[in-house]
Amino acid sequence: MEADSIKLLGAGLAAIGAGLAALGVGNVFAAFLEGALRNPGAAAGQQGNMFIGFAAAELLGLLAFVVAVLLIFVA
Repeated sequence: MEADSIKLLGAGLAAIGAGLAALGVGNVFAAFLEGALRNPGAAAGQQGNMFIGFAAAELLGLLAFVVAVLLIFVA
């Protein structure tokens, strides 16, 4: 295998993480909405936790994107 094909294969595998981050964000909001509908009084107290989970999932997605871009253009 040539070096360029291995580099692009690694970038493609890193890009999978960006797609999985979208699933993580969806799960965070789904869990928050499920909990808020079960107990509306506690929803305001859990909103901070929701944003922390959203930020963590987005951070992993952005990190996967940066790794993919670095593999394509730098390596």
